[in-house]
Amino acid sequence: QVQLVESGGGVVQAGGSLRLSCAASGRTSTYVMGWFRQAPGKEREFVADISWSGGSTLYADSVKGRFTISRDNAKTAVYLQMNSLKPEDTAIYYCAAGKSFPRTLIGAYDYWGQGTLVTVSS
Repeated sequence: QVQLVESGGGVVQAGGSLRLSCAASGRTSTYVMGWFRQAPGKEREFVADISWSGGSTLYADSVKGRFTISRDNAKTAVYLQMNSLKPEDTAIYYCAAGKSFPRTLIGAYDYWGQGTLVTVSS
């Protein structure tokens, strides 16, 4: 069984940065780890993911060049560095683990965290 716990959310001004962390318990080293987000009144959407080795990453167009995903298998953690934040980045951010494809779909992930709220003020 895998459990995921996100942290690092908060309130930040536009243009600022935040680093989200996802602590994983269980054997996640062979899982693809992803970040999704859900803004108020909108569907949950893909943000970024990283392969089990860390050698392959994928980003949504809306965050490409501003967000960076990384993982530390030794610490069973995955991170999301968010720079140049915009008000439209405001959402609850979820960490997920899965082994299916395509990696951008919610259904590809088997385990989810409870989410952490990011609010970007203008």
